[in-house]
Amino acid sequence: MLYPELFKQLEAVRWNLDTDIPWQSFDAACLSDEQAQTIKMNAITEWAALPATEMFLRDNRGDSDFSAFISVWFFEEQKHSLVLMEYLRRFRPELVPTEDELHAVRFEFDPAPALETLMLHFCGEIRLNHWYRRAAEWHTEPVIKAIYETLARDEARHGGAYLRYMKRALVRCGDEARTAFAKVGVLMASARRTAQALHPTNLHVNASLFPNDTVQSRLPDPAWLEAWLDRQIRFDADWEGRVVERILHNLGLLFGRSFANVQDLNRYRKELGRGAQPA
Repeated sequence: MLYPELFKQLEAVRWNLDTDIPWQSFDAACLSDEQAQTIKMNAITEWAALPATEMFLRDNRGDSDFSAFISVWFFEEQKHSLVLMEYLRRFRPELVPTEDELHAVRFEFDPAPALETLMLHFCGEIRLNHWYRRAAEWHTEPVIKAIYETLARDEARHGGAYLRYMKRALVRCGDEARTAFAKVGVLMASARRTAQALHPTNLHVNASLFPNDTVQSRLPDPAWLEAWLDRQIRFDADWEGRVVERILHNLGLLFGRSFANVQDLNRYRKELGRGAQPA
């Protein structure tokens, strides 16, 4: 089992909301209304770990090891929402999300292949790590900068944990896992070719609710994410390239070959689809 070791690793670096966040360094002059609004939207988005956890537990009933790990992931992701709300409670109380606003992002996700979902969330953690690193640079207020840096490190660790389960899946499932990981990898490394941000919270997950079936579509401001990325934190081609590089690098290590670009990964995916032994 991977869960006992991962629990110890994550427990060893767990931060304390009261003592590890430099609340005393708050500088009101450095926090704009625009920046405060983005913190509210991020707090609600992080709350969506709740329906994601319900999805993981439902779709992984046969995998108690992974399901146990999700208890740790869920705790830490909900803590992300909590620390952002605590920031607002202390410094912009009028912007603290309401319970109704939080509950709006709790809805059922359609069942999906567990291996594809695992890869999707691995890529999502890589992307969110980079989004939060960029957000920390964009913000000017010291406390929220420190919070985003803290969250970014958590997301990187979560990505590493998902990677451990992906390695296990290769041993257990072989080409079925390779095919699933390559398929989703091509999608998630192709953000430059799409009009939307490729993150689990921005993908359609319930056909019966379409088009109101993404987490982002259920926020008080459904257009917030694109504005945050494009006009505020300016997550440009250079930053997107860093995300793609990390996805390709990790898949290269996983599959034992190198991928210079997403086209290389797509060729590998097609080889798997033909039943050929990838070179």
